[in-house]
Amino acid sequence: MNQKLADQKLANQELVLMDRSLKTPRAAAIAGILFAALSIAGQLLIRSAIPADPLGSAVEVVSHAQTISRALNLVPFAGIAFLWFIAVFRDHLGELEDRFFATVVLGSGLLYVAMYFTSAALAGGLLAGLSLGTENLVESGAYAAGRAQIHQISNIYGIKMAGVFMISTSTVALRTRIVPRWMIYVGYALALFLLLTIGTIEWTPIVFPLWVLLMSVCILMEKFRG
Repeated sequence: MNQKLADQKLANQELVLMDRSLKTPRAAAIAGILFAALSIAGQLLIRSAIPADPLGSAVEVVSHAQTISRALNLVPFAGIAFLWFIAVFRDHLGELEDRFFATVVLGSGLLYVAMYFTSAALAGGLLAGLSLGTENLVESGAYAAGRAQIHQISNIYGIKMAGVFMISTSTVALRTRIVPRWMIYVGYALALFLLLTIGTIEWTPIVFPLWVLLMSVCILMEKFRG
């Protein structure tokens, strides 16, 4: 009787572990797809509402305040989805995870989210200041300085952390073979592009969410095939 109960308990544990191994990568992929969708949608809204020139008209920014606010409201949810993607990706690796690359993945991912939130907070504060009056901000130089700070944080420092995250994640994927090899090479190529770009290309920030989307789709496809 005791042996039968022990066998039943072991079988239940195996079912739980199997169910967990099936759901974890799918959750990672869904979180990555959600992050990519929210991030790309937010950036498209901002690009359509804000002039590319930091010294452009502040009146034009105020006229699109509602669109910009909608884009900024997507940022917290995109950041949460990205953190979830990191967590379940690392959990999926389990004992195969290398401590060195795990530290780089976690550190670069957290720094990226921090800069992502910081640039959005600065944009929100600048927008709130413009709503009270554009003349004082423009004449004092605060508007140009705020635009420059947002550009530096999001398009330079944040992009570099995204490149480091892509390289470390692709290296882990290469060792564990959780995604196709061609996807790993694509990750390396795009990461080098982000690291070597000095913020001169307007649509560079969209490269990272597109890569996360592609990585998530690959994880889902590999899991369904398995």
